[in-house]
Amino acid sequence: MKSLRVTLGLLLALCLLLGAGSALAADTIKITAQQPITGRFAFAGKHINQGLADSLAWANEQGGVDGIKVEYIYEDTGYDLKRAVAAFKKMMAKYSPVMDYGESTGQGKALSPEINSRYHVVYGSTSFSQELADRAKNPYIFVSGPTYAQQFGILLKYIAANPKTKGKKPTVAFFHSDTEFGRDPIPFAREMAKKLGVEVVAEEVTAVGAVDVTSQLLDLKRHNPDYCIFQGYVVPPIPAIIRGAKDFGLKTTFMGTFWTMSNMLLDKLGADGEGYMGVMPYAYWYHTEVPMIKIIQDFNKRHHPDVAYRPNSYMQGWFTGMVFVKLAKMCKAKGLPITGPNLKDMIPQVKDWDTQGFAGMVSFKSSNATAVGKVYVGKGGKFVPASDWIYLD
Repeated sequence: MKSLRVTLGLLLALCLLLGAGSALAADTIKITAQQPITGRFAFAGKHINQGLADSLAWANEQGGVDGIKVEYIYEDTGYDLKRAVAAFKKMMAKYSPVMDYGESTGQGKALSPEINSRYHVVYGSTSFSQELADRAKNPYIFVSGPTYAQQFGILLKYIAANPKTKGKKPTVAFFHSDTEFGRDPIPFAREMAKKLGVEVVAEEVTAVGAVDVTSQLLDLKRHNPDYCIFQGYVVPPIPAIIRGAKDFGLKTTFMGTFWTMSNMLLDKLGADGEGYMGVMPYAYWYHTEVPMIKIIQDFNKRHHPDVAYRPNSYMQGWFTGMVFVKLAKMCKAKGLPITGPNLKDMIPQVKDWDTQGFAGMVSFKSSNATAVGKVYVGKGGKFVPASDWIYLD
């Protein structure tokens, strides 16, 4: 009899324990973030943070993940790598999140070995690094759009389809900063250009924010490329290069990747921004014909009535929130617990996901990046589409 009472007691304790565990598991889905809200990257970090927070709040308004709410917890890092790594480890210990967002490429590269072997948390970030999107090396890490290399690939596909002179091979120059950010896509771009029949006639390199670009401009004049693609800058020295090229009488079309496709740059360029082109993974705030942009504008009208504009960095945060929720919903649909390892397994299973016009039809095919973007052109102080969505692979 004593043995039966002990067994029943153990069963009751086990039931209570399991019941409590289920309740806790279903309480909220915790997503943590280390955001550069202050410091030299704050111009973008504060918008990325707001975009991610708003995207998750909107998902909660739609019922969360089958009734489970998403809880967003963030910490400011000041764009300091040591501070970001320390904040990540502290938040892992305190909240045990299943998904996390990091402040930079540096943070992703510093933590990737431990994310894969110890923390097992799905990780997004501000980065478009090819290395971080390598699924074989970093199965838990995804990039919120095409990598820089894929963005070059999209631009080169556009160039190959739009030669300046019919029957003549288009020519291009790569113009990048002497940084990891600037160099990242160049090897891939050289190969892609060769494959597409686009001739690379020059590669110009400067320091970030270089003031004197005379020698690079003279070299551009000598090669006179049809197109020139910038990488590794945000604003300077781009206005000086475009104006200098015009002074030399060049008819080159200048292009950029994500960070050089902001309205901030168009404002700096003024009249010289007419005809400036580049690739973007998302629609712009003022593309009100896009269904997801209508949703974003409606959310802002209700929650941030004083906001008149949201930049590209906000859109990156919003899209990352969409990916986090998408992965969690896929786990639920398959009857799997929402854990880091299960979320990680969902990434390559995202196929032809309709983002309501916001980022094309998204698939994570051969890498943990979307490999899709649209080419836009500056017109009247805004970016307007110059192409439909362009897919690699």
